[in-house]
Formats: sequence, C-alpha cells, structure tokens
Amino acid sequence: MRAVVVDAAGSRPEVRDVPEPSAPSGGVVVRVAATGMCRSDWHAWAGHDEIAFPHVPGHELAGEVVEVGAGVARWRVGDRVTVPFVCGCGRCAWCLDGNAQVCPDQQQPGFTHWGSFAEYVALHAADTNLVAVPEDVGFATAAGLGCRFATAYRALVGRARLAEGEWVTVVGAGGVGLSAVMIARALGARVVAVDRNAEALAAASALGADHVVLADGTDVPAAVGGLVTGGSHVAVDAVGSEQTCADALLSLRRRGRLVQVGLLPPVGGHPRVPMDRVIAWELDVLGSHGMAAADYPEMMALIESGALQPQRLVERTIGLEEAAALLPRFDRATVAGITIVDPTR
Repeated sequence: MRAVVVDAAGSRPEVRDVPEPSAPSGGVVVRVAATGMCRSDWHAWAGHDEIAFPHVPGHELAGEVVEVGAGVARWRVGDRVTVPFVCGCGRCAWCLDGNAQVCPDQQQPGFTHWGSFAEYVALHAADTNLVAVPEDVGFATAAGLGCRFATAYRALVGRARLAEGEWVTVVGAGGVGLSAVMIARALGARVVAVDRNAEALAAASALGADHVVLADGTDVPAAVGGLVTGGSHVAVDAVGSEQTCADALLSLRRRGRLVQVGLLPPVGGHPRVPMDRVIAWELDVLGSHGMAAADYPEMMALIESGALQPQRLVERTIGLEEAAALLPRFDRATVAGITIVDPTR
C-alpha cells in the first residue's frame, strides 16, 4: 500500500510503498477513505511523543472494514466505520465503565502503531472502539469526528458541562476550536473566539461566534474582559502553548472552568501555568482527552438531525503527497478548518 512514512523525528516525510497491515486478534483492517491532519500529527512528527520510527502518522479516520480478526463479534467486511483516536483495550475497569479515552492500555493509530496516512490501517479491540457511520454521513465528515470534533464535544458537554446562556472563550480557531464554536452555539451558549489568523476568525463568525479577538500582540484576557463582564464561564485552550493556556485561563471569571485540549509540549521541564489565579479565583482546570466510542451515539444523533454540521468545518481535501509536504509545517500553516487527506488521490 501507499503511505506517508517518517523515518525519524523531524525528518522529511515521504510517500512510499509499504506492506499492508493484517487484522490483529480482536481487531480489523480498514480501507481508509478519509483521514484528518491535525496539530497532534505534527507533535508526533516533531518528536514530542514516544514514537517508534519509521512511522506512519494519522489518527482521525473513516472508511470500510476489509478484514476482520479473530474474536470480533459486532463488525463485518463492508461496514462503514470510524473510530476515536484513543482505542481502549476493552478489558480494563475504565473501558468497562465507558471511559476508554483514559484506558491505561490504550492504542492510538498514528502514535502507538502505524496510522491512517495510508491506504489501509489496523485497529485494535474493534468491538469496543469502532463506531458505525450512517449512510447519509460522508467519510470526510466522519473522519473529522475522531479527534477534533469529538474532543470538542466532550470538552464542552462531558467536562465543562457548558450550560445554555453561559459564555465560553475558545482560544484557537482551528479544527478543535471551530468545532467548539459550533457545539457551544448549538448548546445555547455565547462565544468569544480567539485566533492569530483573520481567516480563522471569519470562519468562527460564520459559525456563530458572538465576538472574535485577533491575537496578534493583543492582551487577550483584557480583550475578553472588555466584551464579557467579569470574564467567561468556560474557556477552551484548543492550541496548546504556554501563551494560549494562560490567555484562556486568565479570560475566566471567578470560579470559571478551563478545559485544556491542546497538547502542551514541555518548556524547561514543564509548561508554566498561572496557578496563582487558579487558587485565588477557585478555577477548575479540566483535561480532556478525546471521547470514547460509547459516547458517540448522542453526538451522531445531533449530526444526523442537522443540529450539528461538522461537514461545514472541512476546509480542504488533499492527497498523500500533499500531506507529506504539509506535515512538517502544519504548526505554522494558515488553517481555517479541517484538512482531510484522501489516500486515493
């Protein structure tokens, strides 16, 4: 099969012919119809995760089952499926409790094993992790759910418990951030979107953001405070840097809730977070790590009803060669939505 291969951290990705995967026991092989590229893929390429090289990135995917491993009960060849980027083992207490996103023995395509920037990908514990894709939901739409949209949904619904009428500040209007804008508006919340890219802010406005703040030398917390008296009830850092984490946290009102979604690479051992504000204002700091397959039905029902329209977030579709060229500069790319990779192009 053709796949994007990275030989070492920070090396130039190349499209090559590599052996096709085989279905693991309890797992399946999926023919990849669409796969998303996000900042987490860039973190893996840059060496911020423990990756065994050579490596095939890619963790947001949708496609068709082409091989079923021993012991799989719920899935057949030909099924249209997607999968969360965190695949639980299906056996531990967390998986059995419906919280596979924190499984201690989790598998992550594109991280713990070869991922979906390829024509085929192997997935583990299929009966725990696979999610059926309805016929009227396109593969590109479904691929965008696995990391960014599902992560934003759980961050706001499952972690922050965002309520109608509350204010939420979304720092970063890429795939996760724009998903959060759409979901927050569907929940009846009001939104301030923050980004350094004017095009991304225009996309956030089109999705219903009440206010936008261009973070280009701007004092973001002061700007938010000028728009929302006392600060926001909820803030989401959808980027993952010291600056964006601090901006999100300092944009909160007293007793507000920060949901940290963006990955924070270590700076001098650990990223610096303004914990003095956390203590003095009794802020809640909540991590959010994707969403388990068990929680997908509620979100998928809202998509089928039209209340949520993640297809509006797909900015562009590229092939494997373009993906290989884009990956090393994705942290600097001008992104105003979700980039989808089609391995057949």
